[in-house]
Amino acid sequence: MQFETFEIGDIVSWNSEAGYVTGRIQAIHTTPFMVNGYQHHATSANPQYEIESLKTGHVAFHKGAALTRVEQ
Repeated sequence: MQFETFEIGDIVSWNSEAGYVTGRIQAIHTTPFMVNGYQHHATSANPQYEIESLKTGHVAFHKGAALTRVEQ
């Protein structure tokens, strides 16, 4: 299954427990990686995006299926 791809610097939004969040993609992970003891599953076909919230600075990790590009 192919998802929309994003690039570093793109502004995206996603639905979190607190509602929609907007952030900027900081990195793209294409291999499995650990963050705070949690294994994130990423591949070149289904990468995970490292996103910094524009409002809080919090860093989140999401697959492309969870993201929507925000027009700038």
